[in-house]
Amino acid sequence: MRLFLWLLALMAAAIGIAVTARFNPGNVVLFYPPYRLDLSLNFFMVLQVLLFALLYVLIRAFRSTLKMPVRVAAYRQRKRERDGNKGLREALKALFEGRFGHAEKAALRAAELPENAGLAGLIGARAAHRMRQTRRRDDWLNKVAADNSLKTARLMTITELLVDAHQPEGALEAVHELNASGTRHIHALQWSLKAQQQAKNWPEVLRLVRLLDKHRALHPALSSRLRELAYDDLLSDRSHDAESVLRVWSAIPGADRIKPFVACRGATALNARGLHNEARLVAEEALNANWDERVVRTYREAAAPAGSSALLAQIEHCEQWIKARPNDPELALTLGALCLKQKLWGKAQRYLELALSDASEAQMVREAHLKLAQLHDALMQPEEAASHYRQCAQATIF
Repeated sequence: MRLFLWLLALMAAAIGIAVTARFNPGNVVLFYPPYRLDLSLNFFMVLQVLLFALLYVLIRAFRSTLKMPVRVAAYRQRKRERDGNKGLREALKALFEGRFGHAEKAALRAAELPENAGLAGLIGARAAHRMRQTRRRDDWLNKVAADNSLKTARLMTITELLVDAHQPEGALEAVHELNASGTRHIHALQWSLKAQQQAKNWPEVLRLVRLLDKHRALHPALSSRLRELAYDDLLSDRSHDAESVLRVWSAIPGADRIKPFVACRGATALNARGLHNEARLVAEEALNANWDERVVRTYREAAAPAGSSALLAQIEHCEQWIKARPNDPELALTLGALCLKQKLWGKAQRYLELALSDASEAQMVREAHLKLAQLHDALMQPEEAASHYRQCAQATIF
């Protein structure tokens, strides 16, 4: 419709000009002595229009010529931007596809554009790291160091890559610099936790686990396992004396103390330093909350001296527990060993034989035979004692 209206307007204008020119008797005379030039007014007007068009074209051509360098520079800049952005997109695509060689090459093209140099450097560093090219990775990261707008992204990338390469020292330096800048988000804490774990800095691991638990950023199973590893290392440190072990144990939250793994490690550490009373309390508290054979074993190792009220209390506790767990071989072995120490020969023999009948582990079988051999030795029954010693030795060999 618009084209039709334009054609209609042009036709009307042409008709109007033709009619006007037909009835225009005027003329134009140009004198240039000794020459004279007579022109009709219509022809003169046509010449004027043509001259104007020619001058307009010449002026536009001249101005375009003057602007040509600027246009060429702008065209080249646009081409660089297109190529740089295309390279950045290709680098990201190749990185996610796992084609790390292509990703690094595309990052080189993308880095030619200054605006993309920082992000291209991070992509190139990740690609080089995946190809185990540590020198090229560090070169990429050094190029990004000058861009302050990407400081957090660079430090997070360094932390992640160095943790993946099992270089916790460098990763922790990046984490320290990241924390110094005031940036503390969940992802940074998670990578800091991994770095501290690799560095075996267990007190800091515990702090980070508790902090991440508040934000619900760790799976409960992973959080529990990390706590167990930290407590195990802290309690197993041979440099601790009795006082320092008690100090470490007192710093453990009550909810963690009753967990079987932690209670077992704590009781073992206390037993190793002669703190048997404390070990018994730890084991009893844990067993009342969560039954576990490992804790029962440490409870047996924390036996009180013979003839003491503490040993009798232990026997009473075990007799109460065995009513609810009559087929527990570890508990029967513990009760038999305690009765043997208290010289309750009949009870000791009954429970040790019960443990031997239900035992499935070689270590438990050996210990039951050894305790029975000691019992028969005390009762002056050398043949039975020799038989159990022999079976203990066979269980040890096989």
